[in-house]
Amino acid sequence: MFQDRIHVMIDQDTLEKRIQELGKTISEEYAGKEIVLVCILKGGAMFMTQLAKYITVPVTMDFMILSSYGNDLISSGTVSIKKDMDEDIAGKHVLVVEDIVDTGRTLWFLRELLKDRKAASVKICTMLDKPARRVVPVEVEYTGFEIEDEFVVGYGLDYEQHYRNLPYIGYVEV
Repeated sequence: MFQDRIHVMIDQDTLEKRIQELGKTISEEYAGKEIVLVCILKGGAMFMTQLAKYITVPVTMDFMILSSYGNDLISSGTVSIKKDMDEDIAGKHVLVVEDIVDTGRTLWFLRELLKDRKAASVKICTMLDKPARRVVPVEVEYTGFEIEDEFVVGYGLDYEQHYRNLPYIGYVEV
């Protein structure tokens, strides 16, 4: 693969500190409420489990698999649901937890879907935001880090299912 071309962009300590800060902010803003954390698999799993440790209000967790990439490096532009949530979210506060936002297509699609399912509120929390790639405007309420237009792996992010287990975010030198 390209292990020798991966360079640290955000180290593990910096990631952990920022995730702790996000958990505190989310806890303050949702004080007195319960949140349904909806993780977008597979990339968001590491981020969501770490984030949940720092959220002090009651949470439940659910999972979805949405795809617009397949095994490609760029989005196809079409969003498909590969695994839907198990929980009924009508009347509940939903926080979508995503690994990275780039084109905005997937999260725009998902926010509209969750609104149609009558969620009390829908907000988005992403570990990484890549606004230079945005083609669909989508509001992201909680962002870990804004990054340049680099292909990144690690901390849940992958290339063909590899490199998710890296404890940092790395960019791939092309």
